[in-house]
Amino acid sequence: MPPKVKVTKEDILHAALQIVRQSGDQALNARTVAAALGCSTQPVFSNFATMLELRLAVAEKADAVCGDYIRREMESRKYPPYKASGMAYIRFAKEEKELFKLLYMRDRSGEPISEDSALTDQMESIVRSNTGLDSQKAKLFHLEMWACVHGIATMFATGFLDLDWELVSRMLTDTYQGLRKHYDME
Repeated sequence: MPPKVKVTKEDILHAALQIVRQSGDQALNARTVAAALGCSTQPVFSNFATMLELRLAVAEKADAVCGDYIRREMESRKYPPYKASGMAYIRFAKEEKELFKLLYMRDRSGEPISEDSALTDQMESIVRSNTGLDSQKAKLFHLEMWACVHGIATMFATGFLDLDWELVSRMLTDTYQGLRKHYDME
């Protein structure tokens, strides 16, 4: 009898992430994961107590992918750090549509929303440093800016618009400068 193939938790998570990437969150179930791995559903449920547990692990992995986009864009120094984070978020939405939808375009009303407070704190700190705004105003500035960034990202993720990167860059600059002018006049 041939030896049993050991399917690891990481194998399952990787397969599940690929399924979501290719076919969306709705395609994720124990059977599709098992089929992708060429095994029964038993290893899936041996490593994850429920599909919800697997879905949460996939969302965590997707969040790490998004974080890598932001980190790489900021490290490239092509844009100032604050703008780079927005450009990366939009690029993630364009290139990883289904992961973006999983993270940012689903009903979250029944779950606790954990935002990456370290990243948010970093962005608000950059806003304070660049604008001289106090903490409360910097928080609102960032929220308003991020609403614009998220709107553009959503248009990419849904295929509503496909803008060139120079225009996206200009839109973020225009929004940022408009907010600065608004806050300077207060």
